[in-house]
Amino acid sequence: MNLFKQLVPGKRGFNGVASFSRVSRSSFLHSSANATVEVHSQEQEVVIALGSNVGDRLHNFNEALRLMKKWGIQVVRHGCLYETAPAYVTEQPHFLNSAVRAFTKLGPHELLGALKNIEKNMGRTGGIRYGPRPIDLDILFYGKWKVNSDTLTIPHERIWERPFVMAPLVDLLGLAIENDTVACWHSLSAHSNGLFESWEKLGGDSLIGKEGMKRVLPIGKALWDWSQKTSVMGILNVTPDSFSDGGKFQLVESAVSQVRLMISEGADLIDIGAQSTRPMATRISPEEEMDRLIPVLEAILTMPEIEGKLVSVDTFYSKVASEAINKGAHIVNDVSAGQLDPHMLRVVAELEAPYIAMHMRGDPSTMQNSENLQYDNVCQQVASEIYSRVRDAELSGIPAWRTIIDPGIGFSKNTEQNLDILMGLTEIRAEIAKKSLALSHSPILIGPSRKKFLGEICSRPLAGERDSATVASITAGVLAGANIVRVHNVRDNVDAVKICDAMLRRKPSFES
Repeated sequence: MNLFKQLVPGKRGFNGVASFSRVSRSSFLHSSANATVEVHSQEQEVVIALGSNVGDRLHNFNEALRLMKKWGIQVVRHGCLYETAPAYVTEQPHFLNSAVRAFTKLGPHELLGALKNIEKNMGRTGGIRYGPRPIDLDILFYGKWKVNSDTLTIPHERIWERPFVMAPLVDLLGLAIENDTVACWHSLSAHSNGLFESWEKLGGDSLIGKEGMKRVLPIGKALWDWSQKTSVMGILNVTPDSFSDGGKFQLVESAVSQVRLMISEGADLIDIGAQSTRPMATRISPEEEMDRLIPVLEAILTMPEIEGKLVSVDTFYSKVASEAINKGAHIVNDVSAGQLDPHMLRVVAELEAPYIAMHMRGDPSTMQNSENLQYDNVCQQVASEIYSRVRDAELSGIPAWRTIIDPGIGFSKNTEQNLDILMGLTEIRAEIAKKSLALSHSPILIGPSRKKFLGEICSRPLAGERDSATVASITAGVLAGANIVRVHNVRDNVDAVKICDAMLRRKPSFES
């Protein structure tokens, strides 16, 4: 017998937002054992959990998402990516876990059939229950419906006991409940505060970062746990006109020498830029940018010292990003967050590369005009605007688990606004969390290094004289929640972030 029950709006609110009652009106569909009843009335929003611990786990995820699209399952949100210890059967490799929100016109049993077909096509066999598998796809929620049949139970009966399911499920939500379907999902929890309380009862965010559950960002075939320490990104400008070091590292030999120095001083990442984005900079073509960039990039990637380090390319051109990633760079760092090249988001999605999306209004030639410096609340508005950009990226195929956020210090901000950003990173995360917990968990990168606002405060007109001020601003940013710092002077800032990290590790014991 198949039992379908639709939940409908109830009078009681969930955290002040309309929710769904568990037993509100009769809306059941029955069938005999020899017949099925499917829900085809309209497109349904669903939640699907993903897990993999056999073969190339990340490739398995990407392939599963590709096959879902072929079945007409349109993914619109991604949870974070977690590497987790196996449950139930513990003698097996660690899993990758996540979850997605999607829309489909398939009925619940049709959807189950599609997911089983994908699992089979990807090599999953019967095996032992809870044992190793290349891909595992489970329906957690199906619209506003509860389903109970011989072959399918929705919500999935083991959601509530599994941190590796609850964490990415909660990631798919915002703290503000956006629609009736999400309110319905909350109402399915046994707790008055819905899914958020269910997650907290399991341990919540205190579980993240422990040996059995790490939130990770995929880079190539590696998984980066950025929570372990603040990462330092060394700046390499191979331009004639950058505000701080223009013209110093245009030759391949001098660029390689500078990278070797930065790595010796403790840089974790090297960010190579071949086009200046200082205020009023003249824009060059993608071809000219590549002429500057590619010889330096190729030389750097052959350096023995680069082993174990990450290389990002600072560009707003999709053609440059594509060429650089195909040559071996790891990350695309786009100051425009896709606003200056209509193909950028699609190209980065196809490259399956991590994407740094930075906040900027206008372009480098207009970003500091009076209109672009108008904010009522800079942290809230930067959060709202960068959220809009990364949502566009996600809908273009760049999962939240590949996204890094840069609030754009020095871009479309004056001195006071830059200071507000440095002190307000927690507020920016909180504002994004209202709409997407997954994106609020993204690593935050800051880049105040040697910028004009530091010179204005400290009366240092020359960029090269602002290293002490940079250290102070980096310290403030890291203590406020930055995960990556982009700097010219690596040595001094490596020391600064080490002190900050040590202080942050002491903070829980100090507060207790």
